[in-house]
Amino acid sequence: MGAVGSVQSQGDTSATTSAEAKAAPDSASDAVHEPTHFWNLPNTITMLRISIVPVMLLIPFATGKGASQAIAWCYIVAAASDVLDGWLARRGGQVSKVGKLLDPLADKLLVTTALVMLLVAEDRLPVWTAWMVVVIIGRELAVTGLRGIASADGQVMAASNLGKWKAVAQNVAIGALLFHYTTLGLPAHEIGIFFLAVATALTLWSGYVYFAQYFGWRGSTTGDPADASSEESRA
Repeated sequence: MGAVGSVQSQGDTSATTSAEAKAAPDSASDAVHEPTHFWNLPNTITMLRISIVPVMLLIPFATGKGASQAIAWCYIVAAASDVLDGWLARRGGQVSKVGKLLDPLADKLLVTTALVMLLVAEDRLPVWTAWMVVVIIGRELAVTGLRGIASADGQVMAASNLGKWKAVAQNVAIGALLFHYTTLGLPAHEIGIFFLAVATALTLWSGYVYFAQYFGWRGSTTGDPADASSEESRA
């Protein structure tokens, strides 16, 4: 009887172990395919920023001072929200793959649309500044593509200080150009042209730095993937 009981006990243990082994992959699979919550606060703010993009299409029709100011303030609020959603995501532990995709996409859509519409609009950007717009947009596309290649190679390209200063100059330029008319006693249009030139110079410089880092022209660099993803939109 004791031998029979021992055999039964071993059989039960083996069956339990086998069942646990079969359940383990399912559990791991569930962990891997855990759904991402889209509508958290940071992603909602990012979507609101994207919703401002169609407003930028109205720039050529905003010929009056009041309409220009309204669109300028829309852009300023949208640009400021980029800092807010990133901060909220990191503070609340809500950094997600969806957010990493949408945040830089929202910024590039907003900046690109505003610059193109300013170039199309009458008396906003002179024809000779078209090359600046091409450089800024071209650099955004090039660096985004480079980041994708680097990520596939397992290399992290963290945001540089030059990239952050470029983003600041770029937003100041676009905001001032959107105001167009004298605002708070300041020549908004002239200020916008000046900062657009500054942003273009920083665009070329920072773009060179990113490519130099990747191709090893200035040695290898490393960075924290979390910091790189959260700051990519300002790179």
